[in-house]
Amino acid sequence: MIALVPALAGALIVAGLIGVVVGLKPAPVRPVRPRRVQRKPMSTRTKQLIVVGVAGGCLAWLVTGWALALVAVPLACVGVPMLLSSSGAAARIDRLEGMEEWTRSLSGVLTVGIGLEQALVATERSTPAAIQPEVRRLVARLRSRWNTEEAIRAFADELDDATGDLVAANLILAARRRGAGLAQVLESLAESVSADVRARRQIEADRAKPRATARWVTIISVAVLVVLAVSGTYVEPYRSPLGQVVLVTLLAAYVATLVWMKQMAVGKPLARFLVSTSTRTGRAS
Repeated sequence: MIALVPALAGALIVAGLIGVVVGLKPAPVRPVRPRRVQRKPMSTRTKQLIVVGVAGGCLAWLVTGWALALVAVPLACVGVPMLLSSSGAAARIDRLEGMEEWTRSLSGVLTVGIGLEQALVATERSTPAAIQPEVRRLVARLRSRWNTEEAIRAFADELDDATGDLVAANLILAARRRGAGLAQVLESLAESVSADVRARRQIEADRAKPRATARWVTIISVAVLVVLAVSGTYVEPYRSPLGQVVLVTLLAAYVATLVWMKQMAVGKPLARFLVSTSTRTGRAS
């Protein structure tokens, strides 16, 4: 036992030296991420679902006597439509299609022979609604005498999409070199994005089928549960405290299944390759 004391003391000394070395090593500079101060307001549809859910929960509690209904019904009214929705896939596809239309329009304007900045300003009126706010801010920066490359990089950050980075990268190269051929490059890029849009629409159509099946299964299950809770004695054991716990467990398992299905249907976006302006600022500082 006494022989272990020197060994333990030596190990502590070595650990202390390692800690000193690690503590003196400079920490890597982490990129500065912009803080999102504004939160997305609650939609009118969500507010309506909350009101319907609270009213339905109170009614279910008065009819069945289940205290669980006061919480389960509002959560189901708000959560189930979200779990069975398309997760904004249609909006992302429309946004990608807007990039394709805008790129094709910009290519057509450049064939006239005007400069890049004038072409970007000229496309503001014909910009698709999906990316219109981003293009308007890009034009506003150019009119405010921003550097063209910095304005395009900020535009790519707002798009926050790998396809947007591809378009912005070609525009940045054109702003640096000021050579001919950008119109042909953008036209080819627009064709590539159009093919990507068609592929994504087909994938989303295939994903909509299991979502529709799960939606009908959920509707039938809820309808059967409501009928049994009102008129039958089959759910009588669930009125006890232990039965309420078992019911919560079963409902949680069903919701977990819906969440799992939703995660399987959500595709991972492609990683961006353009360094954001905030990251470049953080590295420079």
